[in-house]
Amino acid sequence: MSQSLSDLCLSIARRAKAASAELSTVHTAAKNAWLLASADRLMKQADSIIASNAKDVAAAPGFGLNAASIDRLTLTPARLKSAAEGMRQVAALPDPIGEVREGGTRPNGLQVLKVGVPLGVVFFLYESRPNVTVDAAALCVKSGNAVILRGGKEAAHTNAALHAILADELPKHSLPADAVQLVPTADRDAVGHFLKLNQFIDLTIPRGGESLIRRVAAEATMPVLKHYLGICHVYVDATADLHVAEQIVIDAKVRRPSACNAAETLLVNAEIADLFLPLAGKALQAQGVEIRGCSETVRLVAGAKPATDADFGTEHLDLILSVKVVSDLDAAVAHIARHGSGHTDAIVTRDTAAARRFVARVDSSAVCVNASTRFNDGGELGLGAEIGISTDKFHARGPCGLRELTTYKYVVTGDGHIRG
Repeated sequence: MSQSLSDLCLSIARRAKAASAELSTVHTAAKNAWLLASADRLMKQADSIIASNAKDVAAAPGFGLNAASIDRLTLTPARLKSAAEGMRQVAALPDPIGEVREGGTRPNGLQVLKVGVPLGVVFFLYESRPNVTVDAAALCVKSGNAVILRGGKEAAHTNAALHAILADELPKHSLPADAVQLVPTADRDAVGHFLKLNQFIDLTIPRGGESLIRRVAAEATMPVLKHYLGICHVYVDATADLHVAEQIVIDAKVRRPSACNAAETLLVNAEIADLFLPLAGKALQAQGVEIRGCSETVRLVAGAKPATDADFGTEHLDLILSVKVVSDLDAAVAHIARHGSGHTDAIVTRDTAAARRFVARVDSSAVCVNASTRFNDGGELGLGAEIGISTDKFHARGPCGLRELTTYKYVVTGDGHIRG
Protein backbone atom coordinates (compact mmCIF):
# COMPACT_ATOMS: atom_id res chain seq x y z
CA MET A 1 0.00 0.00 0.00
CA SER A 2 1.47 3.38 -1.00
CA GLN A 3 2.25 5.92 1.70
CA SER A 4 -0.43 8.58 2.17
CA LEU A 5 0.48 12.25 1.81
CA SER A 6 -0.11 12.92 5.50
CA ASP A 7 2.10 9.96 6.46
CA LEU A 8 4.83 11.18 4.10
CA CYS A 9 4.83 14.62 5.68
CA LEU A 10 4.79 13.17 9.18
CA SER A 11 7.74 10.90 8.35
CA ILE A 12 9.78 13.79 6.96
CA ALA A 13 9.03 15.93 10.03
CA ARG A 14 9.87 13.13 12.48
CA ARG A 15 13.19 12.47 10.75
CA ALA A 16 13.98 16.17 10.73
CA LYS A 17 13.31 16.40 14.47
CA ALA A 18 15.65 13.48 15.16
CA ALA A 19 18.30 15.02 12.92
CA SER A 20 18.00 18.37 14.69
CA ALA A 21 18.73 16.76 18.05
CA GLU A 22 21.90 15.24 16.64
CA LEU A 23 22.88 18.36 14.72
CA SER A 24 22.66 20.59 17.79
CA THR A 25 25.80 18.96 19.22
CA VAL A 26 27.85 18.70 16.02
CA HIS A 27 31.22 20.46 16.18
CA THR A 28 31.66 23.66 14.16
CA ALA A 29 34.51 22.12 12.15
CA ALA A 30 32.23 19.39 10.77
CA LYS A 31 29.59 21.92 9.70
CA ASN A 32 32.19 24.10 8.03
CA ALA A 33 33.73 21.14 6.24
CA TRP A 34 30.30 20.27 4.79
CA LEU A 35 29.75 23.85 3.68
CA LEU A 36 33.09 24.08 1.90
CA ALA A 37 32.86 20.65 0.29
CA SER A 38 29.31 21.35 -0.90
CA ALA A 39 30.39 24.68 -2.40
CA ASP A 40 33.17 22.91 -4.31
CA ARG A 41 30.75 20.26 -5.59
CA LEU A 42 28.33 22.92 -6.83
CA MET A 43 31.08 24.41 -8.95
CA LYS A 44 32.32 21.04 -10.22
CA GLN A 45 28.81 20.04 -11.26
CA ALA A 46 27.79 23.47 -12.53
CA ASP A 47 27.07 22.29 -16.07
CA SER A 48 24.64 19.58 -14.98
CA ILE A 49 22.91 21.91 -12.50
CA ILE A 50 22.42 24.59 -15.14
CA ALA A 51 21.16 21.95 -17.58
CA SER A 52 18.54 20.97 -15.00
CA ASN A 53 17.64 24.62 -14.57
CA ALA A 54 17.21 24.99 -18.34
CA LYS A 55 14.42 22.40 -18.17
CA ASP A 56 12.61 24.46 -15.54
CA VAL A 57 13.08 27.72 -17.46
CA ALA A 58 11.76 26.10 -20.66
CA ALA A 59 8.63 24.91 -18.82
CA ALA A 60 8.10 28.20 -16.97
CA PRO A 61 5.65 29.83 -19.43
CA GLY A 62 3.42 26.77 -19.09
CA PHE A 63 3.14 27.51 -15.37
CA GLY A 64 2.08 31.07 -16.12
CA LEU A 65 5.28 32.70 -14.87
CA ASN A 66 5.84 36.31 -15.91
CA ALA A 67 9.19 37.83 -16.90
CA ALA A 68 10.10 38.77 -13.32
CA SER A 69 9.35 35.26 -12.05
CA ILE A 70 11.36 33.66 -14.85
CA ASP A 71 14.27 35.93 -13.98
CA ARG A 72 14.12 34.72 -10.36
CA LEU A 73 13.94 31.13 -11.59
CA THR A 74 16.93 31.36 -13.91
CA LEU A 75 20.18 30.04 -12.45
CA THR A 76 23.06 31.54 -14.41
CA PRO A 77 26.71 30.52 -13.90
CA ALA A 78 27.24 33.79 -12.03
CA ARG A 79 24.28 33.14 -9.71
CA LEU A 80 25.43 29.59 -9.03
CA LYS A 81 28.92 30.85 -8.28
CA SER A 82 27.39 33.42 -5.92
CA ALA A 83 25.44 30.66 -4.13
CA ALA A 84 28.62 28.62 -3.69
CA GLU A 85 30.47 31.68 -2.45
CA GLY A 86 27.62 32.25 0.00
CA MET A 87 28.28 28.82 1.50
CA ARG A 88 31.95 29.69 1.90
CA GLN A 89 31.02 32.96 3.57
CA VAL A 90 28.74 31.14 6.01
CA ALA A 91 31.58 28.75 6.82
CA ALA A 92 33.76 31.75 7.68
CA LEU A 93 31.20 33.25 10.06
CA PRO A 94 31.34 32.59 13.82
CA ASP A 95 29.17 29.70 14.98
CA PRO A 96 26.29 31.12 17.06
CA ILE A 97 25.69 27.76 18.78
CA GLY A 98 27.25 27.63 22.23
CA GLU A 99 28.06 31.33 22.06
CA VAL A 100 27.79 33.03 25.44
CA ARG A 101 25.70 36.13 24.76
CA GLU A 102 25.47 37.43 28.30
CA GLY A 103 26.42 36.15 31.68
CA GLY A 104 28.26 36.45 34.90
CA THR A 105 28.40 35.36 38.50
CA ARG A 106 25.70 36.33 40.96
CA PRO A 107 26.60 37.67 44.44
CA ASN A 108 25.80 34.24 45.86
CA GLY A 109 28.37 32.58 43.58
CA LEU A 110 25.82 31.18 41.11
CA GLN A 111 27.02 31.35 37.49
CA VAL A 112 24.34 32.40 34.97
CA LEU A 113 25.08 32.26 31.23
CA LYS A 114 22.81 33.06 28.27
CA VAL A 115 23.89 30.62 25.55
CA GLY A 116 22.95 30.44 21.85
CA VAL A 117 21.08 27.28 20.80
CA PRO A 118 19.32 26.16 17.57
CA LEU A 119 15.61 26.64 16.99
CA GLY A 120 15.29 22.97 15.99
CA VAL A 121 13.46 22.26 12.72
CA VAL A 122 12.77 24.88 10.05
CA PHE A 123 10.10 24.32 7.38
CA PHE A 124 11.11 26.52 4.47
CA LEU A 125 8.73 27.20 1.57
CA TYR A 126 9.84 29.14 -1.46
CA GLU A 127 8.86 29.85 -5.04
CA SER A 128 11.22 30.18 -8.02
CA ARG A 129 14.70 31.26 -6.78
CA PRO A 130 16.45 27.85 -6.73
CA ASN A 131 19.59 29.47 -5.30
CA VAL A 132 17.59 29.77 -2.09
CA THR A 133 17.87 25.98 -1.74
CA VAL A 134 21.58 26.45 -1.15
CA ASP A 135 21.24 29.52 1.09
CA ALA A 136 18.60 27.94 3.32
CA ALA A 137 20.49 24.67 3.73
CA ALA A 138 23.76 26.47 4.49
CA LEU A 139 22.29 28.76 7.12
CA CYS A 140 20.17 26.12 8.80
CA VAL A 141 22.94 23.55 9.11
CA LYS A 142 25.53 26.08 10.33
CA SER A 143 23.04 27.31 12.96
CA GLY A 144 22.35 23.72 14.07
CA ASN A 145 18.86 23.41 12.58
CA ALA A 146 17.43 20.67 10.40
CA VAL A 147 15.58 22.07 7.41
CA ILE A 148 12.65 20.79 5.35
CA LEU A 149 12.77 22.42 1.92
CA ARG A 150 9.59 22.78 -0.08
CA GLY A 151 10.32 24.51 -3.38
CA GLY A 152 7.83 25.31 -6.11
CA LYS A 153 7.01 22.95 -8.94
CA GLU A 154 8.41 25.50 -11.39
CA ALA A 155 11.95 24.85 -10.02
CA ALA A 156 11.62 21.11 -9.41
CA HIS A 157 14.51 19.95 -11.61
CA THR A 158 16.93 22.57 -10.29
CA ASN A 159 16.02 22.07 -6.64
CA ALA A 160 16.43 18.31 -6.97
CA ALA A 161 19.87 18.69 -8.55
CA LEU A 162 21.04 21.08 -5.85
CA HIS A 163 19.60 19.02 -3.00
CA ALA A 164 21.21 15.82 -4.29
CA ILE A 165 24.64 17.42 -3.91
CA LEU A 166 23.98 18.92 -0.48
CA ALA A 167 22.46 15.71 0.88
CA ASP A 168 25.22 13.52 -0.54
CA GLU A 169 27.85 15.52 1.32
CA LEU A 170 26.16 15.34 4.75
CA PRO A 171 27.22 11.84 5.88
CA LYS A 172 30.73 12.39 4.49
CA HIS A 173 31.21 14.97 7.23
CA SER A 174 29.49 13.08 10.05
CA LEU A 175 26.29 15.13 9.77
CA PRO A 176 22.84 13.49 10.02
CA ALA A 177 21.50 12.46 6.62
CA ASP A 178 18.09 14.00 7.36
CA ALA A 179 19.46 17.42 8.29
CA VAL A 180 18.50 18.72 4.81
CA GLN A 181 15.37 17.18 3.25
CA LEU A 182 13.55 18.17 0.08
CA VAL A 183 9.81 17.51 -0.01
CA PRO A 184 9.40 15.08 -2.95
CA THR A 185 5.91 16.13 -4.01
CA ALA A 186 4.40 19.21 -5.64
CA ASP A 187 1.00 18.50 -4.07
CA ARG A 188 -0.17 21.76 -2.49
CA ASP A 189 -1.95 19.82 0.25
CA ALA A 190 1.45 18.80 1.62
CA VAL A 191 1.95 22.34 2.87
CA GLY A 192 -1.19 22.13 4.97
CA HIS A 193 -0.04 18.86 6.54
CA PHE A 194 3.34 20.31 7.51
CA LEU A 195 1.76 23.43 8.98
CA LYS A 196 -0.12 21.26 11.49
CA LEU A 197 3.04 19.52 12.76
CA ASN A 198 4.08 21.99 15.44
CA GLN A 199 5.28 19.16 17.68
CA PHE A 200 8.11 18.58 15.20
CA ILE A 201 8.55 21.88 13.33
CA ASP A 202 9.70 24.91 15.31
CA LEU A 203 9.58 27.65 12.67
CA THR A 204 8.07 28.08 9.20
CA ILE A 205 9.54 30.54 6.72
CA PRO A 206 7.57 31.24 3.54
CA ARG A 207 9.39 33.09 0.77
CA GLY A 208 7.30 33.84 -2.27
CA GLY A 209 4.16 35.60 -3.40
CA GLU A 210 1.73 37.33 -1.09
CA SER A 211 -0.92 34.62 -1.48
CA LEU A 212 1.50 31.91 -0.32
CA ILE A 213 2.61 33.93 2.68
CA ARG A 214 -0.93 34.80 3.73
CA ARG A 215 -1.96 31.17 3.47
CA VAL A 216 0.95 30.05 5.64
CA ALA A 217 0.33 32.77 8.21
CA ALA A 218 -3.33 31.75 8.44
CA GLU A 219 -2.78 27.98 8.69
CA ALA A 220 0.49 27.58 10.60
CA THR A 221 0.39 26.17 14.13
CA MET A 222 3.99 27.24 14.79
CA PRO A 223 5.71 30.65 14.56
CA VAL A 224 6.11 32.10 11.05
CA LEU A 225 8.88 34.41 9.84
CA LYS A 226 7.68 36.38 6.82
CA HIS A 227 7.40 39.45 4.70
CA TYR A 228 4.33 40.07 2.59
CA LEU A 229 5.54 42.76 0.20
CA GLY A 230 8.61 44.79 -0.67
CA ILE A 231 7.14 48.21 -1.40
CA CYS A 232 10.35 50.19 -1.02
CA HIS A 233 10.67 53.97 -1.33
CA VAL A 234 13.39 56.46 -2.16
CA TYR A 235 12.71 60.00 -0.92
CA VAL A 236 14.80 62.78 -2.51
CA ASP A 237 14.93 65.64 0.00
CA ALA A 238 15.19 69.35 -0.83
CA THR A 239 18.93 69.43 0.02
CA ALA A 240 19.89 66.30 -1.91
CA ASP A 241 22.82 66.19 -4.30
CA LEU A 242 20.79 65.64 -7.47
CA HIS A 243 23.46 63.62 -9.27
CA VAL A 244 23.84 61.32 -6.27
CA ALA A 245 20.06 61.03 -6.00
CA GLU A 246 19.73 60.07 -9.67
CA GLN A 247 22.36 57.34 -9.34
CA ILE A 248 20.73 55.93 -6.20
CA VAL A 249 17.27 55.86 -7.79
CA ILE A 250 18.56 54.14 -10.93
CA ASP A 251 20.42 51.53 -8.89
CA ALA A 252 17.44 50.94 -6.59
CA LYS A 253 14.99 50.49 -9.47
CA VAL A 254 16.97 49.13 -12.42
CA ARG A 255 19.75 46.92 -11.08
CA ARG A 256 17.39 44.04 -10.33
CA PRO A 257 13.74 45.11 -10.43
CA SER A 258 12.47 41.64 -9.51
CA ALA A 259 14.21 41.75 -6.10
CA CYS A 260 12.18 42.49 -2.98
CA ASN A 261 14.56 45.33 -2.03
CA ALA A 262 14.14 47.14 -5.37
CA ALA A 263 12.53 50.58 -5.19
CA GLU A 264 8.88 50.72 -6.22
CA THR A 265 8.16 54.39 -5.42
CA LEU A 266 10.13 57.61 -5.82
CA LEU A 267 9.11 60.57 -3.65
CA VAL A 268 10.52 63.98 -4.58
CA ASN A 269 10.47 67.15 -2.50
CA ALA A 270 8.52 69.87 -4.31
CA GLU A 271 11.37 72.38 -3.88
CA ILE A 272 13.64 70.46 -6.26
CA ALA A 273 11.09 68.60 -8.41
CA ASP A 274 11.37 71.05 -11.35
CA LEU A 275 15.13 70.46 -11.50
CA PHE A 276 15.33 66.80 -10.57
CA LEU A 277 12.41 65.03 -12.18
CA PRO A 278 13.00 65.94 -15.86
CA LEU A 279 16.61 64.70 -15.60
CA ALA A 280 15.91 61.63 -13.46
CA GLY A 281 12.83 60.75 -15.51
CA LYS A 282 14.81 60.83 -18.75
CA ALA A 283 17.60 58.72 -17.24
CA LEU A 284 15.13 56.15 -15.90
CA GLN A 285 13.24 55.95 -19.20
CA ALA A 286 16.54 55.39 -21.00
CA GLN A 287 16.88 52.27 -18.83
CA GLY A 288 13.44 51.06 -19.92
CA VAL A 289 11.55 52.21 -16.82
CA GLU A 290 7.86 53.06 -17.16
CA ILE A 291 7.00 56.01 -14.94
CA ARG A 292 3.58 56.29 -13.35
CA GLY A 293 3.28 59.58 -11.56
CA CYS A 294 1.16 62.17 -9.85
CA SER A 295 -0.08 65.18 -11.84
CA GLU A 296 3.13 67.12 -11.14
CA THR A 297 5.25 64.20 -12.30
CA VAL A 298 3.23 63.90 -15.52
CA ARG A 299 3.78 67.62 -16.09
CA LEU A 300 7.54 67.39 -15.56
CA VAL A 301 8.39 64.05 -17.17
CA ALA A 302 7.57 63.57 -20.83
CA GLY A 303 5.93 60.21 -21.42
CA ALA A 304 4.99 59.61 -17.78
CA LYS A 305 1.62 57.97 -17.25
CA PRO A 306 -0.87 59.07 -14.59
CA ALA A 307 -0.61 56.94 -11.46
CA THR A 308 -3.58 55.54 -9.60
CA ASP A 309 -3.70 55.23 -5.83
CA ALA A 310 -3.32 51.47 -6.30
CA ASP A 311 0.02 51.97 -8.08
CA PHE A 312 1.51 53.37 -4.87
CA GLY A 313 0.54 50.21 -2.99
CA THR A 314 1.79 47.78 -5.63
CA GLU A 315 4.99 45.75 -5.61
CA HIS A 316 5.64 45.90 -9.36
CA LEU A 317 8.76 43.68 -9.38
CA ASP A 318 9.34 45.07 -12.86
CA LEU A 319 10.67 48.16 -14.64
CA ILE A 320 7.77 50.27 -13.39
CA LEU A 321 8.25 53.11 -10.93
CA SER A 322 5.53 55.06 -9.12
CA VAL A 323 6.52 58.70 -8.61
CA LYS A 324 5.03 61.42 -6.43
CA VAL A 325 5.99 65.00 -5.65
CA VAL A 326 5.55 65.71 -1.93
CA SER A 327 5.54 69.01 -0.06
CA ASP A 328 8.18 68.10 2.53
CA LEU A 329 9.79 65.31 4.55
CA ASP A 330 6.73 64.94 6.78
CA ALA A 331 4.57 64.32 3.70
CA ALA A 332 7.07 61.71 2.49
CA VAL A 333 7.00 59.93 5.85
CA ALA A 334 3.19 59.99 5.85
CA HIS A 335 3.10 58.51 2.35
CA ILE A 336 5.47 55.71 3.38
CA ALA A 337 3.39 55.00 6.49
CA ARG A 338 0.26 54.68 4.34
CA HIS A 339 1.62 52.72 1.38
CA GLY A 340 4.84 51.09 2.60
CA SER A 341 5.34 47.49 3.65
CA GLY A 342 7.99 47.96 6.33
CA HIS A 343 10.72 46.51 4.13
CA THR A 344 13.27 49.15 3.04
CA ASP A 345 13.04 52.91 2.63
CA ALA A 346 15.74 55.46 1.77
CA ILE A 347 16.35 59.19 2.00
CA VAL A 348 18.79 61.17 -0.12
CA THR A 349 19.75 64.39 1.67
CA ARG A 350 22.64 66.59 2.76
CA ASP A 351 20.72 67.71 5.85
CA THR A 352 21.83 65.66 8.86
CA ALA A 353 18.81 66.69 10.92
CA ALA A 354 16.45 65.62 8.13
CA ALA A 355 18.21 62.28 7.89
CA ARG A 356 17.88 61.73 11.63
CA ARG A 357 14.18 62.61 11.56
CA PHE A 358 13.53 60.27 8.63
CA VAL A 359 15.38 57.39 10.31
CA ALA A 360 13.49 57.91 13.56
CA ARG A 361 10.05 58.11 11.98
CA VAL A 362 10.14 55.50 9.21
CA ASP A 363 9.26 52.10 10.69
CA SER A 364 10.93 49.66 8.30
CA SER A 365 13.33 46.73 8.65
CA ALA A 366 16.05 48.88 7.07
CA VAL A 367 16.26 52.63 6.58
CA CYS A 368 18.99 53.86 4.22
CA VAL A 369 20.56 57.31 4.22
CA ASN A 370 22.20 58.33 0.93
CA ALA A 371 22.32 54.70 -0.15
CA SER A 372 20.30 52.42 -2.40
CA THR A 373 17.51 50.24 -1.01
CA ARG A 374 19.35 47.32 -2.61
CA PHE A 375 21.73 47.24 0.37
CA ASN A 376 19.09 45.58 2.56
CA ASP A 377 20.63 42.20 1.88
CA GLY A 378 22.38 39.71 4.13
CA GLY A 379 25.62 39.68 2.18
CA GLU A 380 25.76 43.46 1.84
CA LEU A 381 25.17 43.93 5.57
CA GLY A 382 27.91 41.46 6.50
CA LEU A 383 25.60 38.61 7.55
CA GLY A 384 26.61 36.23 4.78
CA ALA A 385 23.82 34.39 3.02
CA GLU A 386 20.32 35.10 4.24
CA ILE A 387 17.22 32.97 4.47
CA GLY A 388 14.96 35.94 3.73
CA ILE A 389 14.19 39.49 4.78
CA SER A 390 11.63 39.69 7.55
CA THR A 391 9.25 42.62 7.92
CA ASP A 392 8.00 41.13 11.19
CA LYS A 393 9.17 42.55 14.50
CA PHE A 394 9.31 39.26 16.40
CA HIS A 395 11.54 37.35 16.68
CA ALA A 396 13.70 38.67 13.85
CA ARG A 397 13.62 41.66 11.52
CA GLY A 398 15.46 42.45 8.30
CA PRO A 399 17.90 40.02 6.67
CA CYS A 400 17.78 36.72 8.56
CA GLY A 401 21.16 35.09 8.86
CA LEU A 402 22.70 32.70 11.35
CA ARG A 403 21.84 34.58 14.54
CA GLU A 404 18.20 34.94 13.49
CA LEU A 405 17.91 31.14 13.19
CA THR A 406 18.83 30.62 16.81
CA THR A 407 17.37 31.24 20.23
CA TYR A 408 19.01 30.92 23.63
CA LYS A 409 18.86 29.09 26.90
CA TYR A 410 20.06 30.01 30.36
CA VAL A 411 22.71 27.73 31.80
CA VAL A 412 22.79 28.02 35.57
CA THR A 413 25.74 26.44 37.40
CA GLY A 414 26.04 26.26 41.15
CA ASP A 415 27.98 24.42 43.81
CA GLY A 416 25.16 22.84 45.75
CA HIS A 417 23.18 26.09 45.69
CA ILE A 418 19.59 26.02 47.00
CA ARG A 419 17.08 28.86 47.38
CA GLY A 420 15.73 27.77 50.72
